[in-house]
Order: sequence, then C-alpha cells, then structure tokens
Amino acid sequence: MAYQDSIEWLFNQVPMFQNVGAKAYKPGLCATLALAAEYGNPHKSFPTIHIAGTNGKGSTAHTIAAVLQAAGYKVGLYTSPHLVDFRERIRVNGVMADRDFVEKFIEDFRASMPRKNEPSFFELTTVMAFRYFADCGVDVAVIETGLGGRLDSTNIISPALAVITNISLDHTALLGKTEEEIAVEKAGIIKPMTPVVIGNAAGGVRKVFEDKAAQMRAPILFACDKKLFTPWKSKDRIIYAGTPWGEIEGELTGDCQVENAATVMTALGVLCERFSAIDEAAVARGFAEVCELTGLMGRWMTVKDALVRTVCDTGHNIGGWHWLGPKLREISVSEGTLRMVVGFVNDKDVAAIMAEMPRNAVYYFATPSVNRGRTAESTLEAARVAGLDGRAFSSVREAYAAAVDDSGSDDTVFVGGSTFIVADFLSSRS
Repeated sequence: MAYQDSIEWLFNQVPMFQNVGAKAYKPGLCATLALAAEYGNPHKSFPTIHIAGTNGKGSTAHTIAAVLQAAGYKVGLYTSPHLVDFRERIRVNGVMADRDFVEKFIEDFRASMPRKNEPSFFELTTVMAFRYFADCGVDVAVIETGLGGRLDSTNIISPALAVITNISLDHTALLGKTEEEIAVEKAGIIKPMTPVVIGNAAGGVRKVFEDKAAQMRAPILFACDKKLFTPWKSKDRIIYAGTPWGEIEGELTGDCQVENAATVMTALGVLCERFSAIDEAAVARGFAEVCELTGLMGRWMTVKDALVRTVCDTGHNIGGWHWLGPKLREISVSEGTLRMVVGFVNDKDVAAIMAEMPRNAVYYFATPSVNRGRTAESTLEAARVAGLDGRAFSSVREAYAAAVDDSGSDDTVFVGGSTFIVADFLSSRS
C-alpha cells in the first residue's frame, strides 16, 4: 500500500475529530489500552512528559522538546493537529515519522482489524506514535493531549512530569460548560506522586488543581506564582532577562509566549533533576531555535517569501483570541492596513471571538476545507451581527490572493481564526 493511499484510508475510514467533530470523540481509555497491548505496550519503554491545557500546550510542548534535544537527548514529540503533513504529529529530534513506518503500521492494522476494537483516529495515531518512539529508542517523549486529559487517549502514560498550561472555554459540549468543569478534565493527567506544573490558574480553577494534586499526593508548582525573568521585546525576539539560565532569547514572539515561557521554565526546573544534561546552553538554544529544532509552525509565524508581510497563527478559541486581539488591534492602527483572512469550524463561539477582532481591519472570510468547516457566507453573516464586514470566499487560497491583490507596501495580512485555515494556507504554498 502506498503511503498516500494509507493516509487517505486513515483520514476517511477511521473516525477523525478534525472532520466530523464530536462523533469521533471516544471518551475512555479501554480501546487505547487494548490497542497498545496489541503493539507491545510501547509507551512503557521510555519516560514521558505529559502536556495538557486549553491554549499554549503546543508551544510549550515544542519548547520543552527543543531544550531536551539541545541537551543531547533523543526526543520524541507527539502533537496535534498537523498543518500540512500527517507525520508532523510524530517527530523524533524534529524529524517527521518515516513514511515506510506509517504505511506499514496502517497496513498491519488493517490486516488484523477484525480482531481489534475499532479505534478512533486519535486512538490509533497515539499508539502509532508510541510504537514509533519505542522503535526509534527515544530517551524521552513529550506528549501533548488531544482533547481534555482525563479520558484522552494519551492518558495511558505514567509521565515523569505533567504540565497544564491554562484553562479557558473550549470544546464545552465535551469537556464542560464552566472553566472549573474543564479543569477537572485537564487535571485527569495528574498522576500519583508525580510532579505537576500549572501555567496559569486562579480562583476555582486553581482549587481544582490543588485538590487533585493533594488527592494524588503530587507535588504542584504554579508558574504564575514565580518571578523567573523580566521580559522585553526586540524586533523579532522576546528577551528573558534574569532567568535561572541567564539571559534567554525566545524565537516565539506572540504575546502569549511570555506566559508559556514561565510555564516551560518552571517545568525545566523540575526536569533538571532527572535530565541532568539540561544546562544554560541547552535552554538558550532550545528557546532560540525551537522552530528549527522541532518543526513548529503557525505560532505568530511570519511567512517567508510572501509578496506582502503575512503572519499566521493557529489561535482558534476565545482564550487564544484574548492574546491575539490586542496584538492585531495594535497593528491595525500603526502599520498600514491590516487585512484579515479568517474562518472557523462549526463548534467555536464565533461571536465571542469576533468581539476580540479589530474594528478597522479589512476582512476576507474563508471556508476551511474540513467537513465541519463553517461556510464563509455564514461567517460573514455572524461578522455583520458583530459589527464587522468583509467578503466571503470559498477557499483560503482565494481569500488570501484577494487580500494580497488589495494590499499596499505597508499592509499586513493575517491568516487565522482556525487551525485549519492556517493548514489550508500553508498547504497552498507547499
């Protein structure tokens, strides 16, 4: 079976949240445990770091992986979703999983499928990643949850450290309608006697984490309680002065990255005890070269070789837009015309997100190319209710082309609103 045929089968035959939403969500660990056993329980053969949270978990996972990699460890990294190539989800030292491995794994699964529980896309992909990491002999793997935590497929691991970045309202139909309810689900990755780092939490959400940690007798640290550095921005970097590892230059420059950096540094303070090769040089390189080391894309990413200044970001919920909104509003009043190529999927609170968007930008609404993508026409209607206006396009490619055609030399084009809008945009350039 050719690789592309394997991937198309995986996308079309196995229930995939990206395409069908909640129908693909299978809460519970039984199917993952059974499937992992079929493949020799590979997750038990290497130490792991488990990362959950509503926003920032991707940046946090990649940065921790980059530091460990810079320290000389062989590092597995499992994240989701992918933007261009499925294999982005499964990397070792920044290199995507081997095509032949993916093809053979899917071929083997299909041959033995009648005797296995029918897994979801994420359950199957999770076990695939664990098997790949074990076969590659990784020293450690950084594992990002897919959705939630307590019942997430990745929660079959017993990590050396759990990290929960923050909590805001997202996937409320599946995880809970309040931040406290969502926190309960995320807190499910806290394991007995295992350290846990919380990025940012207050009030009832903080109490959820404190109570769970006490129940599990797990040491708990809150990054938001610490003063680990003084940040300031240069043209294309964030400088973190006074860290335990000296002055650090951060490659990721989105406004949310200061909070993420505090979470990462708090986590590294714990990890240093087990991974002793983490030193000043490793931390400095991991922060400064995270994209090159790990392949990270889509986090306030300036697109190279674009005809006009183009930035894309995968922030896709109200928590993410609390960070994106102010930055975009600042650009809209100071740097020519801001042109917004945006779109959404059907399960997002579009009205709340649009309240964070600049009033004086020019909008180009696009339909994401996934089954649960919200049509551009529907998004335009919602925008008009929110006091915005623009034009609707059937694809991101068409919307972006129109934005570029309309742009002057001082303008900025932003691409985002959904991870899948960014994926469509980057795919159109590959």
